[in-house]
Amino acid sequence: MSFFKSKFYKAYRFPLILLLSIILGSIIGVIYGEDATILKPFGDIFLNLMYTVVVPLVFFSISSSIANMVNMKRLGKILKYMFIVFFITSAIAAVVMLVVLKLIDPVAGTKIVLENTDVEKLSLLDQIVKAITVNDFSDLLSRNHMLPLIVFSILFGASVSLIGKEGKFLGNILDSCSKVMMILINMIMYYAPIGLFAYFANLIGEFGPELLGSYARSMIIYYVVAIVYFFVLNYLYTYFAAKKEGVKLFFKNIFAPFITAVSTQSSLATLPTNLDAAEKMNIPKDIKDVVLPIGTTMHMEGSSLGAILKIVFLFGIFNKPFTGFDTYLSAILIAVGSAVVMSGIPGGGLIGEIFIVSLYDFPLSAFPIIATIGWLIDPPATALNATGDSSSAMIVARFVEGKNWLKRKSKS
Repeated sequence: MSFFKSKFYKAYRFPLILLLSIILGSIIGVIYGEDATILKPFGDIFLNLMYTVVVPLVFFSISSSIANMVNMKRLGKILKYMFIVFFITSAIAAVVMLVVLKLIDPVAGTKIVLENTDVEKLSLLDQIVKAITVNDFSDLLSRNHMLPLIVFSILFGASVSLIGKEGKFLGNILDSCSKVMMILINMIMYYAPIGLFAYFANLIGEFGPELLGSYARSMIIYYVVAIVYFFVLNYLYTYFAAKKEGVKLFFKNIFAPFITAVSTQSSLATLPTNLDAAEKMNIPKDIKDVVLPIGTTMHMEGSSLGAILKIVFLFGIFNKPFTGFDTYLSAILIAVGSAVVMSGIPGGGLIGEIFIVSLYDFPLSAFPIIATIGWLIDPPATALNATGDSSSAMIVARFVEGKNWLKRKSKS
């Protein structure tokens, strides 16, 4: 039996095509260097299409699921377990990296020239206000304000549900719009192989030397931990959620979102493919449509791993002792907190990095150090962030619907 007729190829055909396009794009970038940047517009088309669809997708998916809920107690139950799962999985990620870095010093032999950089001090309360609200409705239509859009979508959907029968018509319209958006996403994904080929050709062509820079040791540590974390922890999470069938469904469908996340370095750009994958995992619609969009801004296991790496890196650079239970606990809490305030767009980790520098009272010269680390580890970190949303949604489904949720869902 040929490879192209095998079950493996049929199951992973599209992710393999995406992976092949990335490899080919990277080869073109290496061969042609900066000349490969001529392909940049073709990559930008793909990213722009994905970003354009995100705002209506988030609004319609969340508001339709909540508007069509008969029992609002179910929404409260979903949100309660979602936040619990988000916090626990992000904390586990921080602990895993902390243990690894106690065994392997990421700073050994590293020499970094410090530069003075002006960084605005964070006001925590102001940051919270800006994170969850905007002062004009038009600002909700920007992907730069995803958390306020999510809050608005939840409130809008709840309002439709609370008016009872009169809201049924609008609820059906929102549901139809949500389905239309999913079809639109599938149409856009036909262009993905071309878009990712061009994107990576430009990326490697323009930044290749920097990608192989002096931070190689920390990169190797993070990339190895990220790969192990993806397979081992997601296996454990999905097995807990739905036993072997849950593991099988997760790994059968998660690689398209994984590759998209690595390529775009954006949880938001990955959300459309993530929602499609979650549907194939048989995660209940109201759970996936609430957990995954919120997860793009509030659940970042990869960023939590990275935050610990940045903290330990800075302690080593500035010759501060990273020892003691209090230090470890504060690092874990800061890692989880900094991950939560990050947005789902490339470069959004800068907020978390300023958060770390401010709270540990490092000099401003520390900012470009961890900003560089953040940039180098962004691809696998985003992949863990995005794929972790799906495994978390499966865990939420187990708590909300019981341990046999997947069997009941498969029979329906």
